[in-house]
Amino acid sequence: MTLPKQLLQRKPLARLALEENGLKQTLTAKDLTVLGVGGIIGAGIFVLTGIAAAKYAGPAITVSFILAGIACALAAMCYSELAAMIPVSGSAYSYAYATLGELTAWIIGWDLILEYALASSTVAIGWSGYLTSFLESIGIHLPVYLTTAYLADPAAGFVNLPAMLIILLLTGLLVLGIRQSASFNFAMVLIKLAVIVVFIIAGSGHIQTTNWENFAPFGFGGILTGAGVIFFAYIGFDAVSTAAQEAINPEKDVPFGIIGSLVICTILYILVSVVLTGVVSYTTLDVPAPIALAVDHMGMPWLSPIIKLGAIAGLTSVMLVLLMGQSRIFFSMSKDKLLPPLFANIHPNFQTPYLSTLLVGVAVAIVAGFMPIEKLGELVSIGTLFAFILVCGGVWILRNSHPEFPRHFKCPYVPYVPLAGILVCLALMAGLPFDTWVRLFVWLLIGFIIYFGYGIKHSALREKGNDT
Repeated sequence: MTLPKQLLQRKPLARLALEENGLKQTLTAKDLTVLGVGGIIGAGIFVLTGIAAAKYAGPAITVSFILAGIACALAAMCYSELAAMIPVSGSAYSYAYATLGELTAWIIGWDLILEYALASSTVAIGWSGYLTSFLESIGIHLPVYLTTAYLADPAAGFVNLPAMLIILLLTGLLVLGIRQSASFNFAMVLIKLAVIVVFIIAGSGHIQTTNWENFAPFGFGGILTGAGVIFFAYIGFDAVSTAAQEAINPEKDVPFGIIGSLVICTILYILVSVVLTGVVSYTTLDVPAPIALAVDHMGMPWLSPIIKLGAIAGLTSVMLVLLMGQSRIFFSMSKDKLLPPLFANIHPNFQTPYLSTLLVGVAVAIVAGFMPIEKLGELVSIGTLFAFILVCGGVWILRNSHPEFPRHFKCPYVPYVPLAGILVCLALMAGLPFDTWVRLFVWLLIGFIIYFGYGIKHSALREKGNDT
């Protein structure tokens, strides 16, 4: 049985490289690195580090970060080649359209929708945890049933109201056209980096090596599962590739931004995980705000509000970036007519894709209000790993199908690096819980129903043909 030709049609690379060229090119290599660091440092380090340590890896969460970092480094090389070669918005969705055909592009686009939406919800839950902890430190105690999702704790929880409210507030700002400037993003990154560095320095003096004695309580399987869970922490470097078309010199600056931000954040992640599991026992870290817990345990009351406020500010900027990225994916897929035109509608006054933004914002708010954070993090991780596999495969395929196309940055040792990236990502996916796989397949099944019921019939490629 062979697939219909329509499903295998690809956007010609030459045409794809020229699409959407009206965006202003203002971002430097430094801006892109800062953008990557800003997108990477979020709920992964402030929230999921503790959960993964408590439930899966123990103090060996440090090894989990190293494994996840290796997988990201392999994928980053492939991302860098494609982003420099095809400097357009849309990231992995656009790359898949040019390399693997429309059907695969739909799959990865649908997967990215899941990734960005659930990542936003996960960050919102972490934001709520730090806000609640900060308010308690100044004597304000919110009811548990208004700060805990029902599915997270049916006995005591009902809805995570702060998580819902922050998503709805940011959604409103995005509809109005409020967006981060480069200077604002730079300021947010400085705040987050300062908070993390202060925590590492202060916490290093309160490490108790007895907390590391049972270093890998769940064995290598737990380390592998932990790596899959905290893989969520690395999704931010994808944001660099989505900004490729706004870079002044994308051929050089985008690879620098992707690889540079990944190296900086991997080092910080390893140091934070060492300090966090050294200051408190891993068994106590299954909380929405583990770094806040560690700071409180250190007995430094002056530092606690600084850490918590820094985390709140940093997580707010991450949510805004993720919600904006979600709308861009919807816009790109709608422009290709794989989704209804309403997702590409622009508000006449605000000049924003307001309908898709509102739909995404409400859906994300509901998920953040009622779902437990660990399940969301696992789904985001498996979706991200799946996207990385397709990007690695795309580099390999393009080297064979379009060897003549200019490559300003070349992934080294092709096909070995892409193949290694695929295998490592598959290994991390294999370590994730079975129910996470079930949820991914259900989501993909819904996507197939929409594609075969609507997308393939209205596809722009179907109308225009695969012109070259």
